Amino acid sequence: MRSMPICLLAIAATIWGSPSVGLAQTSEPKPNILLIVGDDIGFGDLGICGSITKTPNLDRLSKRGTLFTNFHASPVCSVSRAMLLTGNDPIEVGLGAFDYALYPPAEGKPGYEAFLTRTTATIAEILQDAGYRTYMVGKWHLGGTHHGGQGPHEWGFDRSYAIYTGGSNHWNQGVFHVDMHDPAVVATVKAGKIPKEPFYEDGKEVDRPLGIYSDDLYTSKMLEYLEQGRESGKPFFAYMAYTTAHAPLQSPDFLIDKYYEHYLKLGFEGVKRARFDSQKALGIIPQNAVFPETSKNRLLRAWSSLPDEEKRRQARSMATYSAMMESQDYHIGMLLNYLRETGQLDNTLIVYMADNGPEGLDERGELSNPAATKWIRSNFSQEFDHIGRGDAFAFIGTDWANASTGGLRWWKWFIGEGGIRVPMVVVPPQKISAARVGQMTKEFASVKDVPMTILDYAGLEHPQREYKGRQIVPPSGVSMRGFLEGRVEQPRNDEQWVAFELFGNSYVIAGDYKAIRVRTGMYGDGKWHLYNIKNDPGETRPLDREMPDSLARLIAIYEQYARDKGVVPVAEDWNPWHSS
Repeated sequence: MRSMPICLLAIAATIWGSPSVGLAQTSEPKPNILLIVGDDIGFGDLGICGSITKTPNLDRLSKRGTLFTNFHASPVCSVSRAMLLTGNDPIEVGLGAFDYALYPPAEGKPGYEAFLTRTTATIAEILQDAGYRTYMVGKWHLGGTHHGGQGPHEWGFDRSYAIYTGGSNHWNQGVFHVDMHDPAVVATVKAGKIPKEPFYEDGKEVDRPLGIYSDDLYTSKMLEYLEQGRESGKPFFAYMAYTTAHAPLQSPDFLIDKYYEHYLKLGFEGVKRARFDSQKALGIIPQNAVFPETSKNRLLRAWSSLPDEEKRRQARSMATYSAMMESQDYHIGMLLNYLRETGQLDNTLIVYMADNGPEGLDERGELSNPAATKWIRSNFSQEFDHIGRGDAFAFIGTDWANASTGGLRWWKWFIGEGGIRVPMVVVPPQKISAARVGQMTKEFASVKDVPMTILDYAGLEHPQREYKGRQIVPPSGVSMRGFLEGRVEQPRNDEQWVAFELFGNSYVIAGDYKAIRVRTGMYGDGKWHLYNIKNDPGETRPLDREMPDSLARLIAIYEQYARDKGVVPVAEDWNPWHSS
């Protein structure tokens, strides 16, 4: 693995936003596509969305394009990624289940395979057929060797370098998730060793170089692929799926130190309030938005209840989390600079998004697993100064996950806005008119809409019901191009609703309104509630009594959706963290 000289890239990354240079185009080539995904990055975690985290390259992107502040993914990663690459509902393509938490009665049912099934066509396949060079680097998490399903090399990517699971160590080849169903893994754990995370290049297992940070590793590999194919004259589709800021929390030391004092001073409640205020000031949330008080949430602790040593550890963990996002932004700058220096930037559609909200798993409390906590504490350093290194393993935990979203409630795994509302920036190719450049929008959009937008800009039609002799499910995503060009006022009109279910929790969004039901087993009350999520993103003012007809309409939509898709009902008291 050879990386470009970091010193040169660092200098260039600070100036990528200046006018591009290179030979003038004599024809009208199809646009390149750069799709960038951040992992477990919540609504309030980036500088453009109210955090103190330094994200200058994303700041510049938002000025060149449109910042979506009411964009929704799923509450967990692989489910979002399935929708992102297909435009389908997850249950249509095997991701009605999450591989780390499968409800036992759903096992073996159609749509609950927990890997991407051949009932769809990915946009990589469609773009590849149209002559695009297709590259995927980073986190796949949609199936592959030892996981069921196939890896990216079998889903339309010419070149790929990836992990197939949900995460890995950012400095070495240690695993994130210990699969105790694998006898070899069990034997390794019993021997007191850390299992090895498989990495794959073009479907073949390879060793990951040690001591190179994940952002640098993945960015260098994508640059390698892009440069190797540049002289071909073909446009590219580059899917850059970073593993930052997914646990374990690890980052270069020099980035951690700049954030430590901020988090130590403010604590959980202070950070949530500060981000809420900042989001209002930036116009990310309405000026009359109500602060989402969470003092009655039994999963959360007060900062004042922690001993001083625990406060210091918590502050360093959260500082590492911010450092991971600053690192990711820095490496995005490297990609953008490469495109500028090679004269490709202005003809590239760029999409940046996160896959879900911040991770709330913990080493303590109800969202923890005692066996996993024991394994972590037995195999990783507990030294304060080691937090962020490859020999340490930390989560931001439940309390910081709640704090990090600012004006929203809940976090990853949950369908409250904090789990599913994430940042997205779209930058159309500069040669194509875009009426909303430099603007932010509070209009609702779905992750299913991203692949349809990509195909629209590429000038390609989706095959809908049949692809290369196999029957597929037509996607329900819609293109956002008309909205970006100012031809329509909403990416989706009020009749283009989105329904969703995971872990037995359900919601429907139509226009500005969201009907949501969360089971008691996942800390809800088991009842449907209605919110205007455009005006009340924190879901603080239920409209059940004021708008009963609207609520009833959305409930009816969901119930018909569940019947049509074969959604398996989940027992009211089932909890994915405490199931056997």
